[in-house]
Amino acid sequence: MKIFLMVLLAIASLILIASVLLQSGNSAGLSGSIAGGAEQLFGKKKSKGYEAILAKVTAIGAVLFIVLSLVIVTLFN
Repeated sequence: MKIFLMVLLAIASLILIASVLLQSGNSAGLSGSIAGGAEQLFGKKKSKGYEAILAKVTAIGAVLFIVLSLVIVTLFN
């Protein structure tokens, strides 16, 4: 049981790492924060496509990682 949970934790962590690394950056540097920061905050929401899928995968991976970590700690310590 412990080995199975540890393997699931390793898979969840790899999914989380990959999904975070594949996402595009939010900032355009210092000039983007001064000139176009409000546009990124309030306009042009990327609700469809590649970014949305990666955001959902990242959220699911993070929740899985936290839950599996807590389960492993509580059951085996």
